[in-house]
Amino acid sequence: MTTEFVLGLGREAITLTLLVSAPMLVLGLLVGVAISILQAVTQIQEMTLTFVPKIVVVTLAFLLFLPWIINLLVGFTTRLFTNIPMLTG
Repeated sequence: MTTEFVLGLGREAITLTLLVSAPMLVLGLLVGVAISILQAVTQIQEMTLTFVPKIVVVTLAFLLFLPWIINLLVGFTTRLFTNIPMLTG
């Protein structure tokens, strides 16, 4: 096991983490900004008005992107298990 292999594996794990979390985070951010603009325009300062739509959108985004996320995670795990002989020898 070389230093380059460990660094590559770490880089791939971080990239995978960012790819898996990006759809939920981006959609949550967009809904949050839209709700904030709506609150600023209407001057309604209700805390639950921001949380409930974001929770719903993040949950729907998770369900929508779940097959893609599972595909990425299974691919990474398969590559990791395939490389086990190289890690031990």
